[in-house]
Amino acid sequence: MTGIIGAMHIEVETIKSLMKNKTAETISGVEYVKGTLHGREIVIAVCGIGKVAAAMCTQTMILKYAPDCIINTGVGGSLCTKLAIGDIAVAESLVQHDMDTSPLGDPIGLISGINIVNIPADKEVITLLSQGIESLENVKGMKGVIASGDQFIASDEKKKFITENFGAIVCEMEGASIAQVCFTNGVPFGVVRAVSDCADGSSHMDYGEFLPIAAANAAKLIEYFVKNKN
Repeated sequence: MTGIIGAMHIEVETIKSLMKNKTAETISGVEYVKGTLHGREIVIAVCGIGKVAAAMCTQTMILKYAPDCIINTGVGGSLCTKLAIGDIAVAESLVQHDMDTSPLGDPIGLISGINIVNIPADKEVITLLSQGIESLENVKGMKGVIASGDQFIASDEKKKFITENFGAIVCEMEGASIAQVCFTNGVPFGVVRAVSDCADGSSHMDYGEFLPIAAANAAKLIEYFVKNKN
């Protein structure tokens, strides 16, 4: 079974509409919808925005449904010139850009407990997601670091901080917490982000306009992944 998590309804509603044999249950305020997509079992949830909400949803999904992998899908802000609106980033690793115990001598972004900065995504998941991007029309893809934090990034100053410290290509608000929970539980995972804005001073204007386009591109990739997963 594949677990799919999005922060907002628009990020998962297309996939949910394609599912068959659906059943739903609500746990701690989050609805988990179980069913089939292209004959494959999946469970899908809208976790809510932010790292805590995403982590709670992920842990519950693992304990209740025991997925063999989890994919976090959604939209994010581009941190590099190679990714334009609608293009897709596939995480090779995830970082928490707002995690900082550097006054204690730690590297910026070090996650206490697992004691790493970059949480690696599953290589087989990365490969299949990357192949899926090639099947999409007029969409470019890129692999790299995705940075998460409890902030909507909309300034050149913050954008520079994230790129200089972590080399990230996209920023968002959930992926690295989902990665941390999956890593801790030994569950393979992947994170996909379609670009909805440029994480700068124009982001508040771009986001609402391009969110549906970006979300639709991400949904197509998730459908490809489920259909072609072994």
